[in-house]
Amino acid sequence: MGDALSMSLGLGYLVSTGIFGVVFIAAVAMQIRAKAFHPAVYWITIIATTTVGTTMADFADRSLGIGYAGGSALLATLLVATLATWYRTLGSVSVDTVSSWKAEAFYWLTVMFSQTLGTALGDWTADSVGLGYAGAALVFGSLLAILALARYRTRMSRTALFWAAFVLTRPLGAVVGDFLDKPLRDGGLHFSRFAASAILLVLITASMLLVRQRAAPRAH
Repeated sequence: MGDALSMSLGLGYLVSTGIFGVVFIAAVAMQIRAKAFHPAVYWITIIATTTVGTTMADFADRSLGIGYAGGSALLATLLVATLATWYRTLGSVSVDTVSSWKAEAFYWLTVMFSQTLGTALGDWTADSVGLGYAGAALVFGSLLAILALARYRTRMSRTALFWAAFVLTRPLGAVVGDFLDKPLRDGGLHFSRFAASAILLVLITASMLLVRQRAAPRAH
């Protein structure tokens, strides 16, 4: 969806980031004001973080002229700074402690920077490193599998594992999205960006319907 606005409609990365930024802020406000867990509201907010994350990452990588590696380094710094500020302010970055509007604001800001960093990492791995979309998807999928194994076989911090896994879901999503809409000569399936967005929205909706949606336990 980010590529559809910035490239297919020709709005550019900065304007598209502004548009999706407004959607992101509105979605977060709606999520924070909700008195109970609403799956649709939550996942709309997640989607809002991915779209603004995509255009923000592309703006950092391309418009600022610092490349994928430079964009990834910048965004990683912003993510670490957000987590550090969250920890210093509230004493924990665990999602189990998100029980106030301030904690939820930090949570969504961290999610947004995680999505942005993930997009930059996906582009860097697929393009600059030269693994291609399928190769990059295999790498990030394997890393996620390792983290899942660590969750059940080690005593590593569950909070650290959660955020590491969350960051990795985005580059995996980015390269899968590129695989759908990039030209055949570049290793993609050459769907239009709007068709690729529709396919992914159908998959998201199907997952929401098939997987039981529930609120996370709250800290007291």
